[in-house]
Amino acid sequence: MIPPTQSDVRKALAADLSTEQHVWLTAALRSVQQNPPGIDRFFAAARRRCGRSVLTAAPENLADWTRDDAARALLLHALPPHREAVGDAVARLYRSGDAAERRAVLRALPLLDIADAAVPLVQDALRTNDSRLITVAMGPYAQAHLDQSSWRQGVLKCLFVGIPLTSVFGLAERVDTELVRMATAFAEERTAAGRTVPPDVDAVLSAGIGPLS
Repeated sequence: MIPPTQSDVRKALAADLSTEQHVWLTAALRSVQQNPPGIDRFFAAARRRCGRSVLTAAPENLADWTRDDAARALLLHALPPHREAVGDAVARLYRSGDAAERRAVLRALPLLDIADAAVPLVQDALRTNDSRLITVAMGPYAQAHLDQSSWRQGVLKCLFVGIPLTSVFGLAERVDTELVRMATAFAEERTAAGRTVPPDVDAVLSAGIGPLS
């Protein structure tokens, strides 16, 4: 699957917004371009002004995105392209946001030119037990920027909390023998404890490497 682009997000959201909502978002984006610190109030208002329903005309790479996710991603993309300043804004909005705002920040990361600046935010999301944040955290940005050890732990966290590994972006490309070993040990521990082994363990074992002998 191809990571989403700003154009993908804009087109999918435009198909869902009313004229009034479109007017608000257009003005908000223009304001953020001219006055970047003002993003905070627009970011917080996006759910109320644009709605929270799932996008109805979204391509596969925007599956499960909501209107407020998309509006917030566009607001972040509208920030002037100064990598350090955008990274600071992303971190601030994530740290101060509620769960929906944090999810939107994580979903927006592939649209932003911030290099590794948001890795600590992804790692923070993976330490939570919020399946929504964990699912989004293991998206295209994590695939591109998490080191292999942290990425493996993210996959194991998904298995542990029952998140389908189909949501892990780039799984087949990053599976290695160490992850296969970890998944095998996880399955063996579950079996020994008389617990059900998630069927998604097979997604790791069959992703081009196979189980260890």
